[in-house]
Amino acid sequence: MTPTPTIQDLLQQPIEAIIPHRGTMLLIDGVNAFSDETLSARATVRADAWYADADGAMPAWIGIELMAQAIAAHVALLAMRGGGQARPGVLLGSRSYKALQPTFAGGAQLLIQVTELLRSEEGHGAYECTIHHGDVCCAEAVIKVYQPPNFQSFIEGSFSS
Repeated sequence: MTPTPTIQDLLQQPIEAIIPHRGTMLLIDGVNAFSDETLSARATVRADAWYADADGAMPAWIGIELMAQAIAAHVALLAMRGGGQARPGVLLGSRSYKALQPTFAGGAQLLIQVTELLRSEEGHGAYECTIHHGDVCCAEAVIKVYQPPNFQSFIEGSFSS
């Protein structure tokens, strides 16, 4: 029988072992902390990335993807702590993504914090999210997500309707 991993064990995992994003679509660097309801992740704005503008900055609208990846990490770490793995999920959207500045500067070290507000047995969830650069809040939103019981059927049904 495999022992249940501790929070410290899970925090030492590379981000690639936690979320499925790869290559240029992997935007968060790692997880700083997590609990049953919260997660704190870090990301570095890469001046040479596909999203970078002429000044090497990340457009603030990409912040919603940073938030979504932090949510994916939270869901995955909860599942891993329980000895399983997370089902794939989708970002449903947000009523209000508020960027408090137009870009995140190249080289900036961002802190993404997510707090679970809702999780249903059917797979629906909602998270309050923020992105900080130092002590400055740069973006905030409530993000809605969904983990369908059968992801493949959900995706196939989405394209056949």
